[in-house]
Amino acid sequence: MPSHINFVTTFFIFSVLIHLKALPPFSFRPSRSVGQATMVTTTLRQAASATVDTISIVSTDLANVARDLPSAYADYVASNSSSVSTIESSLRSLTYLLPGARLHDTEIASESVHTFVQLLSIYHDHILKNRARILALSPTILKPRNIKAQQPKPSLHSRYTMFWSSSSSLYTKIATLLKVAQYTELLWEMIARRRGGERTRWRVVVLLESLKAICRLLLLKITRSRPLVNPPLPLREDFAPVEAEGSEEEFNQEHLRGDEFDVRTALGDVGVPTPPLSDSGKPSSLSTTEPYCMPRTGYTLPTLPTTDSVSAYLFNHVLTADDVKPAKQLLHRLSTLRGQAAETMYILRPVIYALLMQRMARTYGYEGNKWKRHWTPWLIGLSIEYFARQLAKQDLSSRSPVGSRNALSALERDEFKKRHWSLAWWGMRGAFYENITKKWIHGAASSLKGKPLLDLVGTVVEDYEYLWSSYYFSTSTM
Repeated sequence: MPSHINFVTTFFIFSVLIHLKALPPFSFRPSRSVGQATMVTTTLRQAASATVDTISIVSTDLANVARDLPSAYADYVASNSSSVSTIESSLRSLTYLLPGARLHDTEIASESVHTFVQLLSIYHDHILKNRARILALSPTILKPRNIKAQQPKPSLHSRYTMFWSSSSSLYTKIATLLKVAQYTELLWEMIARRRGGERTRWRVVVLLESLKAICRLLLLKITRSRPLVNPPLPLREDFAPVEAEGSEEEFNQEHLRGDEFDVRTALGDVGVPTPPLSDSGKPSSLSTTEPYCMPRTGYTLPTLPTTDSVSAYLFNHVLTADDVKPAKQLLHRLSTLRGQAAETMYILRPVIYALLMQRMARTYGYEGNKWKRHWTPWLIGLSIEYFARQLAKQDLSSRSPVGSRNALSALERDEFKKRHWSLAWWGMRGAFYENITKKWIHGAASSLKGKPLLDLVGTVVEDYEYLWSSYYFSTSTM
């Protein structure tokens, strides 16, 4: 029986017993049996009616609270975006320091907390994005006092992803599904290994990699054969409201006034201004890095901007060729078969690598670590990614006769730089990790043992070494 039915039944019986206490002692005399029976029936009906009314009132109040809770929480997140981001970062940092290797039973609990924070951040991003859209479309809405009216220049990644998110609801849904899969993949792998062993774990790994590949192929089709960007949705810094450091009141005397103004000090004993002595031969006591307090009014003047700050401000507001481009054209279309093949190979590489690892593990009966030292899956996976990169370079070279670097937009250059650095993670996967990297990590962690403070670092490295060698998604970059 559900818990809420047990609660209602108990509450009903308790109310009836309270009302029955008011009954007079029951007598079994024949002359009063009919009247007392009628009284008991009436009391029971009144008790039942009062109980039903009480339950109805409580249910209505709970329903109102439950209905208003999401809107109240959304208002709090929108008004305190900086604090919410700080809390999320603190919780993530805590989970990073508790990977769960020393207490293997807690690895799922630690990863569950990390996954919950990541999923909650998606919901917070949705709230802040909707609020930013409302403020952008309705400038006359009364903005909170802690929000600046002028937002910084949006990044190219923000413009591109904002365009597709606002122009295609399907893009937003698929990109959100892809982020959810990325945030929960390691937790699903841990649960599968705990429940069904290595065989079930690799089935889940292949299933999740296939799901992510399907999402990326759909995004490739929605964007009309444009290269994928990572992440596919705007970052929170691109749309969250900027909180001012202080009050918006420019001439608040409480903040501008320094020490108390002494009239006698400024005017002298005779009540007239006293000119300062000549100090032409003395160095100036004014500082260019500290505010200046005016002696007569007591107001504090801010420091003048330096040449570096002026240059940084001007460079930040200079329009480049990419700034005036439509957001849709920040990434070129893959019009050639070679370019489309390169992007498709890049998307399918994780699925192929996971299938090869699953096949190698099945060959050895999913037992031991010997199958992890085979170089075949590692070499094929790295070769596919490298070959896809070379095809993309050839496609760029054919696009521009001057060279591939000149054919790249700024956003494409940033995305290719990310993919270039992701190649370094192949040193933490498969046979390369088991045969080479793992020994170096063990040696580095052992050398830190017994040393103050460094011993803690060595312990954390050993904890992560357990995750890197035991779980596929701990070193996944896509």
